Parts: sequence; structure tokens; C-alpha cells
Amino acid sequence: MYIIDVTLKNTPVTLSVQRKEESDAKSLYTQVLEAIKSGSPAVLELTCEQMVGKTVGVVVSEISAVQMSEKSSTATASGRPPGFFAVPQG
Repeated sequence: MYIIDVTLKNTPVTLSVQRKEESDAKSLYTQVLEAIKSGSPAVLELTCEQMVGKTVGVVVSEISAVQMSEKSSTATASGRPPGFFAVPQG
């Protein structure tokens, strides 16, 4: 299972949808990136394959980041979900 997380500007909540196949997840990730770059469509509708009936509409201009990760038992076993982190330089 693959998770696509969408982060919105000025909002601490991350929207997540899941895809069963890696190719489907990469396709959705690319679709969200292209929508961010072009600003079109104005609203992007995302559906989830894990939770049938889960649908979310997102205003493209409000998306600040998108992330794709593989759902695995190691991420939950460590207590830390996959994601970005900052390393101070200096």
C-alpha cells in the first residue's frame, strides 16, 4: 500500500489517500505535482483505495507539499511515520 500525503498552506493537517499499486501512487503523485505547477485544475479531487467512499477536494493554490511513501510495518514499529526532516547546517 502506498500513501500520498498532501500538505496545505497554513494548516497543520495532512490529507492522505492510499493506492494499492506503486504505479497508481506515482501517477497520482505526478498529477498533484503538475496541478501545483500549472495551477490547473483549480480544484483537485482525490479518492482513496483503502477507504472506499473517501473523497476529498483540494484547492490547488493551497497545496504546499505532496509526499509519496510506502506503508510498511517498519515505519509504524519505529513509532515514526515517513516524512521530511530538517538537518541544521553550520
